[in-house]
Amino acid sequence: MKITRNRKRFVVPLNSMSDVAFLLLIFIMLVSLINYRREVKIEYPEAAVAEKTSLKNNLEIWVDRSGALYLDGDPSDILSIENSIIDTYQDTPDTRIHIIADRDTPFEYVNRVLQMLQLLQYRVVSFVVKDAQGQ
Repeated sequence: MKITRNRKRFVVPLNSMSDVAFLLLIFIMLVSLINYRREVKIEYPEAAVAEKTSLKNNLEIWVDRSGALYLDGDPSDILSIENSIIDTYQDTPDTRIHIIADRDTPFEYVNRVLQMLQLLQYRVVSFVVKDAQGQ
């Protein structure tokens, strides 16, 4: 008695491979466009003259209307901001600090940050404003 086996050849359908590759390409493009920068919703003050600074090596201190402080978008307090500035300065001394305050923020809240920077003798500080010409 002879035993015969039917060997079926399995074939992978290649018709949908281009669809899968296209969807994968779209997914990678969308993920690469995500902006990971956290921002606090504020209304920027205006300035007649504005100077653009580098986007690299920045530390952002946000001050909202109620005086709450944020360091790079994360809620923080004045002591932890001070410690972060000290640590950042030791790692990269050319770091620029951006103070971003709401247009309606009382100056006393911004002044707390400025006094802390003055005690640290930090000299590379910028105020972020909106250009009056709308640029």
